[in-house]
Amino acid sequence: MISHFVGGKRWEGASTRTGDVFDPATGTVADRVLLASAADVDQAVGVAAAAATSWKDASLTKRSAVLFAFREIVNARRDELAAVITAQHGKVLSDAAGEVQRGIEVIEYACGIPTLLRAGFSENVSTGVDSYAIRQPLGVVAVISPFNFPAMVPLWFVPIAIAAGNAVVLKPSEKDPGAAVLMAEWFAEAGLPDGVLNVVHGDREAVDALLDHPTVKAISFVGSTPIARYVYERGTANGKRVQALGGAKNHMVVLPDADLDLAADAAVNAGFGSAGERCMAISVVVAVDPVGDSLVAGIASRMSGIRTGDGRRNCDMGPLVTGAHRDRVASYVAAGVEAGATAVVDGRDPMVDGEAGGFWLGPTLFDHVTPDMSIYTDEIFGPVLCVVRVPSYDEALKLVNDSPYGNGTAIFTNDGGAARRFQHEVEAGMVGVNVPIPVPMAYYSFGGWKASLFGDTHAHGLEGVHFFTRGKVVTSRWLDPSHGGLNLGFPTQT
Repeated sequence: MISHFVGGKRWEGASTRTGDVFDPATGTVADRVLLASAADVDQAVGVAAAAATSWKDASLTKRSAVLFAFREIVNARRDELAAVITAQHGKVLSDAAGEVQRGIEVIEYACGIPTLLRAGFSENVSTGVDSYAIRQPLGVVAVISPFNFPAMVPLWFVPIAIAAGNAVVLKPSEKDPGAAVLMAEWFAEAGLPDGVLNVVHGDREAVDALLDHPTVKAISFVGSTPIARYVYERGTANGKRVQALGGAKNHMVVLPDADLDLAADAAVNAGFGSAGERCMAISVVVAVDPVGDSLVAGIASRMSGIRTGDGRRNCDMGPLVTGAHRDRVASYVAAGVEAGATAVVDGRDPMVDGEAGGFWLGPTLFDHVTPDMSIYTDEIFGPVLCVVRVPSYDEALKLVNDSPYGNGTAIFTNDGGAARRFQHEVEAGMVGVNVPIPVPMAYYSFGGWKASLFGDTHAHGLEGVHFFTRGKVVTSRWLDPSHGGLNLGFPTQT
């Protein structure tokens, strides 16, 4: 049984509700996880609030020392963490290891908290008066993370929140909760005081309890757009600071002058990595005439070499996270065929290196997709790649900008002027030039535009530091040591 982690130790809480945790590669229930009640959440928040009182006064040196120690533990035991991710999510081990590495980069960024919180000082803003700015922690903050990155997404938020002096309640996905508990234990091993990081598992009851709890000052969320909107609206209605990162429909524009081998490689890697269960996956390739035929042929030929199977067997692509999600994605493949798109590669009956009961769906490629089809409009979140053909750059740009999402996009071209124009004109928060998945490094911030983000603040980077702190400006006057004593002269001002 996977239990909560509260106050520095495993904790069962009062609720007896549980959920299944599957091994996606076999389709069997591998474990069960406790699902917290609202009362359990209240108790965890209380523990966090008590810990926040002292942690906020911990020196920056102490906080950064804990982060450095945590970084060393994660780095030394990354294979153990990757194995837990693969066992519960299904992504292949190499992909899980890459997820851990990107999380480590945020930990390393958070280690620099003494510099990140350094502010300005202005002497003599008025005669004998100085002003300076400081940033202070919020108190208790909550992180609600999705199933597709059970280690990386918590690490986008938790290290920075802790480094800034907050206490955290993390609610990971109940589909793959093991990584969160493991990292909480490692934080404790690194010297983090009990109660500064707490992990509470659960479903909507736990989420609503966090959104409504008056002690929780901020919510960081990653998930689908409908739930992100819900989290933002309910959280802000309760007076909380909220950053809610939603869904995506990421386009990759390929211009006629592009290196088509590079573009085909990128489309396959970005479309089918992690079985397409990435908010930054490329799900639409926009082929600008006349490259459509050559590009589709190049993508299809590369897809034939993808080995689908158990992520522990050195395969290229693993199963989907649950049977229900596999069936949902497969229904979109059927809808695409019915709508008249050309199914160049149909992944509904894949050859797999794995158990028959696994949640399998092979990579799927559609050509001649039109913007009215559900496979184009909806975030499928699976290994389904759509090719839309357009006659010009202007039509490609319009297609991208007309999307209600604005998470990430990419352009493949050898024309520097076209690339510069695209990065200026496109309406998306993250842009790649000959880079299919333009996820920023930790010292920049991650987040999209439009329906891909609710709130004004992106994840990690300096925006992340500002999200988990609030500013204060101090104006002070101190009397000069020479002040005082008798002076019988006429009073003057200087």
